[in-house]
Amino acid sequence: MKINNVSELKKIANDVRIGIIEEVYNAQSGHPGGALSVADILTVLYFNEMNIDEKNPDMQNRDRLVLSKGHASPALYSVLANKGFFSKEELKTFRKIDSNLQGHPDKNKVKGVDMTTGSLGQGLSAANGMALAGKLDKLNYRVYCILGDGELEEGQVWEAAMTSHHYKLDNLCVIVDNNNLQIDGKVEEVMNIYPIADKFKSFGFETIQIDGHNITQIIEAFGKAKKVKDRPTAIIAKTVKGKGVSYMENQAGWHGKAPNEDEYKRAINELKNLI
Repeated sequence: MKINNVSELKKIANDVRIGIIEEVYNAQSGHPGGALSVADILTVLYFNEMNIDEKNPDMQNRDRLVLSKGHASPALYSVLANKGFFSKEELKTFRKIDSNLQGHPDKNKVKGVDMTTGSLGQGLSAANGMALAGKLDKLNYRVYCILGDGELEEGQVWEAAMTSHHYKLDNLCVIVDNNNLQIDGKVEEVMNIYPIADKFKSFGFETIQIDGHNITQIIEAFGKAKKVKDRPTAIIAKTVKGKGVSYMENQAGWHGKAPNEDEYKRAINELKNLI
């Protein structure tokens, strides 16, 4: 059942963020910054937009998601747990030996994961294959691919973008998590990828620019993308790395770092006070 109430979606996104902090703290390992920045987008996808069924995760005509920035797996796992694909209690096993919830998502181990990812730059190629297969099989599912902005520095992304346009994959929607930070600092200082929208437009994409934390704008963007014909869509979502936890926001140092006990308690308190 799709949730259309914006306030309810905001609450779920906040619960997703709490799950992210729980995962990374219990593992004392992981990538909280980029997971927190994409939480609102994933919440809208799984609770409002995508045709999926947690009781039948392999149904043929389901919508697919490729989390190309696979290190943001804590966000995907938290969304899947909140959606009911598996127990929230399992989030505490994140990155533990023998856990299904490893640092990068594995489609062979986790219900609801459509593509094993982690090696940056490769997700759009896989999403292209899924989208093209849907057209060849005359199925009406859609494919969503989430890319990090730093990930756009990978050349394979742009080779894949050419493919998306060449095959007129209007059932494909790329979302760029534009939080402007990667492990080494600001993206324009490491390897400038701006202007992102203009680049995707030059590759034949319909482009939409939004605030990636505004639930209404996210919903509307996906609605617009569905109406685009004969070409793929790229949604460039401006986000804040570490969103929701004050001391993590806009701090590159929280790209791949776990909070200590005091930082964990502070983060959980802040997030619970937002509900």
